[in-house]
Amino acid sequence: MEVGAVAAMRYVPEGIKAAKLVLEYTKHTMLVGDQASAFAISMGLQGPTNLSSVESIEKWTKWKDNSCQPNFRKNVIPRDSCGPFHPNGPSIRRCLMDNELRPNEFGSVTVNVGLHSHDTISMAVIDQIGQVAVGTSTNGATFKIPGRVGDGPIAGSSAYADAEVGACGATGDGDIMMRFLPCYQAVENMRLGMEPKLAAKDAISRIARKYPNFIGALFAVNRNGTHAGACHGWTFQYSVRNPGMNDVEVFTVHPQ
Repeated sequence: MEVGAVAAMRYVPEGIKAAKLVLEYTKHTMLVGDQASAFAISMGLQGPTNLSSVESIEKWTKWKDNSCQPNFRKNVIPRDSCGPFHPNGPSIRRCLMDNELRPNEFGSVTVNVGLHSHDTISMAVIDQIGQVAVGTSTNGATFKIPGRVGDGPIAGSSAYADAEVGACGATGDGDIMMRFLPCYQAVENMRLGMEPKLAAKDAISRIARKYPNFIGALFAVNRNGTHAGACHGWTFQYSVRNPGMNDVEVFTVHPQ
């Protein structure tokens, strides 16, 4: 039950290594922002580094030229611009009430979360003596609001592991998924005796009941190596390899 995470960390390309440094060399669970960057660099990781690429700059420029559309703002004015933004309502109280994200009311959010709008990688490993570890790395959602933290560094959301039970990794609309801790749910389902397939399906269905338009997927693997996946809103693939295999095998999971 050890956890290390970093979030909103800039200037350091190896985020997953920084998270492992938090786990191995601090008593904390998560470091964020520029202080996380400073910690990672002080512990020997490369940086500060400009992480922009020609492709990302071109993509961002086109987005700016399109009045910063699409974006993750809602209930604000002006709506179709790059801001500055203000609450759309006669009072802050009304704005806060309106900002409660309800099922089937995603505004512009749905156009941002898709097959090509994020790059999450989640991996689980079981070693020869049965120890289980899992890690997740991501750049986050394209065109996110600065300061946004998704489900990647949240234990129990994008990843969770317990050597007594197994592990889980997830990807998709992290802003929605982190509200349900789907990987914690999947692992606890397996603890209660569910096979990985049912455990994964149950965790995804809990989200889909509240947010039927969300996009997401997860895999679950028990301590014996039995694995399965579940998804909603897209066709999901994950790969598996064990000592008895010459190469990885890719498994395709269709929406339930």
